Amino acid sequence: MAAVITAPKSWVASVGRLSLPKKSASRLQLLMDRNNDGLLTPAERRELTALVEWSENVSIIRAQALQLLGRQPA
Repeated sequence: MAAVITAPKSWVASVGRLSLPKKSASRLQLLMDRNNDGLLTPAERRELTALVEWSENVSIIRAQALQLLGRQPA
């Protein structure tokens, strides 16, 4: 049985607006570009993997909040 947690609608809405910080999003794009060009170092590959995982988790959490609000992701 799933637990039910109540939260103010404004809090859920703020979760629905989550995104990566601009600096992290820029770094992710740079690393993806370097990856496409075959130029990643092993350390950059680990960083890219971590940033992709973080981005995916933020997207999932955001989508779940929007689903609770009955909205579609933009």
